[in-house]
Amino acid sequence: MPEILENEADLELYSPNPEVCGMTTLDRAAFKRTIVVPFIRVKKEVVSKLLKALKHTTLKRPGLKRVIDDPEDEDSRFVLLHPHKISADYSLGEKEQKILKQFNINSQVSKYNLELTYDNFKVEEILRSVLPKGQEVTSGFSRIGHIAHLNLRDHQQPYKHLIGQVIIDKSPGITCVVNKTNIIDNIYRNFQMEVLAGEANMIAKAKENHAAYEFDFSKVYWNSRLSSEHGRITELLKPGDILFDVFAGVGPFAIPAAKKKCSVFANDLNPESYKWLLHNCKLNKVDKNIKSFNMDGRDFLLGPLKEELTKELSLPTKERKNSVHIVMNLPALAIEFLDVFRHFLDGKPCSTELLPTVHCYSFSKHDNPAKDVQERAEAFLGTSLEGRSSTHLVRNVSPNKEMMCISFQIPAEVLYKQCTHEENPEEPASKRLRPNEDSPEEKLIS
Repeated sequence: MPEILENEADLELYSPNPEVCGMTTLDRAAFKRTIVVPFIRVKKEVVSKLLKALKHTTLKRPGLKRVIDDPEDEDSRFVLLHPHKISADYSLGEKEQKILKQFNINSQVSKYNLELTYDNFKVEEILRSVLPKGQEVTSGFSRIGHIAHLNLRDHQQPYKHLIGQVIIDKSPGITCVVNKTNIIDNIYRNFQMEVLAGEANMIAKAKENHAAYEFDFSKVYWNSRLSSEHGRITELLKPGDILFDVFAGVGPFAIPAAKKKCSVFANDLNPESYKWLLHNCKLNKVDKNIKSFNMDGRDFLLGPLKEELTKELSLPTKERKNSVHIVMNLPALAIEFLDVFRHFLDGKPCSTELLPTVHCYSFSKHDNPAKDVQERAEAFLGTSLEGRSSTHLVRNVSPNKEMMCISFQIPAEVLYKQCTHEENPEEPASKRLRPNEDSPEEKLIS
């Protein structure tokens, strides 16, 4: 991210040539500008000590030299001063004059014409000078290996290719800049994108939580902002625990868990995600610890998960030493899958200590997102979670939208068939939305 300028005076001083305003095709030479800065002439042997003594007065700007050669005297140097640290009449303050006197330096301040080029400006400064005054400047981006991912606003669209090229110029290692062109509106959770600048290479490499990942960023879902959340869930697991990852993507929950010696069952509906999940399991040498599936989430819950959970919970209590965790990271819809667990298993309820723990993600636009998510989870489970769940704020998605994670052990009265089904768990939950509930289409976001 670009460094924030300290004040309006700096903003004006270090602005590119104002004639670049409105530029849509990058012309680096057009950004050249000459500014006038003060300097003092000093002997080269005292430069180092003087810079320390005048550290609050000298020019401080990344990429610009504070000391330059004196073209008329090889034994002297020009020490450049910050224009806003001296008076308007180019005279030094009393404190600075005393310092110069100690070094036997003439306190006369002269003017130096300093040329600034495109290379001397930061991303934010360049974009601010190009976009019309007062319009929002986008200089931040998500980085996925060599790819910079932007979410441009409508008013930035005419400048999109220039923005992309500037980011490549100013960001070492970035060779491709892409912009999202629609919301996530399909069952595979990926979005269409366009290449704004650089190579059209979508095969990304990323590292997260001591694991390496490779994938086609244009065909799978990956969000670098979820790194901390992936790590948080991994920290909850102990070696030998069982993890069911219902919407596994390319493996950011599953692979760290497998590296921690957990038994992992990972599923994703997207064939591309499944392909890269298998690839990443081998890449991280955990393919022996992960069983992977390419199924609809509901089918995975009613099939492999139910089968394995039945086996695990049927074991005598003394033989069960490990916990079972179920991760459901599809925040637009996952909470609607919780109805699957209603009367999920036959037999007698096991010890409450051994009941599986669910970590279910959801978006919320309510003033009290924790309460909202809990109430919606209760509606699909058919029971109260009061005092039996915890909610965690994952991240702020937008000014009025939060991503939350609700964690709870599935109550025994929900999990076991102690009464007749009130409804068919195989019926898509989206058909049983509560009154005033957003439709699945309205919930899908980027």
